[in-house]
Amino acid sequence: MRQERLNFARARAFAAPAAPWMPHEKWLFALICLTTLFFACVTPPFQAPDENQHYMKALMLSEGRMLTEQRGPKTGADLPAAAIDLHDVHFPTGASAAPRLFDKGMLVKAWNAPSTEARRFADFPNVANYSPTLYAPGALGLRIGDSLGLPRLGAFYIGRIANALLAIAMLGAALRLLPFGRPAMLATALLPTFAYQSGSLSPDAVIDGLGFLGLALALHVAFGDQAARRGTALFLIAPLLALAKGVYLPLMAAGLRWPKAWRDPRPWLILAAMTSGALVFLLWMKWSGASHHGSQALYQIVSRKTGETVLTAPLERQLAVIAQDPVAYLRILAASMTERAPVYALQIVGRFGWNAILLPLLAYPMAALMLGAAMLSGSGTRFSAGQRLWWLAVAAGIVLLIETAMYLTGTPLGADYIQGTQGRYFLPVLPLALLAVMPACPLRGARALFTGTATLLLPIAAATAFDSFWVHGFVTADGMPPHHTLIRALTLPSPRW
Repeated sequence: MRQERLNFARARAFAAPAAPWMPHEKWLFALICLTTLFFACVTPPFQAPDENQHYMKALMLSEGRMLTEQRGPKTGADLPAAAIDLHDVHFPTGASAAPRLFDKGMLVKAWNAPSTEARRFADFPNVANYSPTLYAPGALGLRIGDSLGLPRLGAFYIGRIANALLAIAMLGAALRLLPFGRPAMLATALLPTFAYQSGSLSPDAVIDGLGFLGLALALHVAFGDQAARRGTALFLIAPLLALAKGVYLPLMAAGLRWPKAWRDPRPWLILAAMTSGALVFLLWMKWSGASHHGSQALYQIVSRKTGETVLTAPLERQLAVIAQDPVAYLRILAASMTERAPVYALQIVGRFGWNAILLPLLAYPMAALMLGAAMLSGSGTRFSAGQRLWWLAVAAGIVLLIETAMYLTGTPLGADYIQGTQGRYFLPVLPLALLAVMPACPLRGARALFTGTATLLLPIAAATAFDSFWVHGFVTADGMPPHHTLIRALTLPSPRW
């Protein structure tokens, strides 16, 4: 039996076509779809991080405008006052010591709110420089809602559903293209954070979907036998991935491998596509910067070190700080990542609202067990140690790029820490990291454990969101919530601790 498994793995070492879907994989994908749509409908408006600003950006795009404008210290756009009031009046966000609970009456009041022709300027500097491609599905949904004559709240939910459907479609396409190691990508998407963010108006739906597609397509071209057929798609996905967030473009480098022959076009196709993506990204940054008089849109943040309100740094000046003492920056990088690692671990699994609601603490080791079982489910293909080290190097490099990007654009000038990095930013990288350590053949019982833990985890996450938002209430505050007993913390959502 062992020899047969080894022979199977050797046979799939090269020119690997996508494996047929197994019954448990179909079930898990269906579970992701259902949970994502559940969150889209059940999560109250603006209860995903920065969803209010993402809504304004998508609304601007739905009106046919792509670039924000500056008015004094504000950066944003002129928008319908009724849409702005959906957040400011009906569903405001912000930290508060008082518990908050949503109810049906709030939805009815917002649905029946009068709609006028009045407009006013909306300030959303945090997302001013984001590419409009990130907001296309949400903007389309908002546009459809308006054309159907729905009130602003109705159009908001149509925008969410459009975002969710695109995220699901891109995930399905990536899983279909992936020539091996499907459990790695499935497990990442089974983390509650993926469904929660994809079920909002957050651009994470597009970012994660394009990250998965870019990785799957690069591996399909590199290890499959349809390089020419899929090569054209590389030149479509690479610019879109770069526009989503430039730090994720190197994901496509996972498809680079030493060619068997110098005439093998596959490495050159991948490199050419990545180059085109980088050029498109630079052009967008130049064009969007021109709308702000050649500078990036700065915004105020609350320092995680001092608690004071401070301004983010201009990119050029922060880059000069790194260039002046690169060793000091490496120390900052290492210290910040070490300090924030436990926070990242919680966030990448699931922390709802504006990072206010934790799952029952037992759900986090359950998620780790699910990821481990997915890894041990096997990739179905043997790889050299060099290939695995290359994938780990690519994943580690992207993590460093993410942290450095946040230091350059989301941290006060000259700070000795990195501000703003969220665990969910690492979701597009996780499938590659898991793939790098997956064995070729599945361990006995791993697939059953993978399916069982995932089937428990997502319903727990769904129940946590429903209970915290609509039944018990929650407090929006940073840090680890206090708890009365360890049993409650292990078995109940954090608002009930």
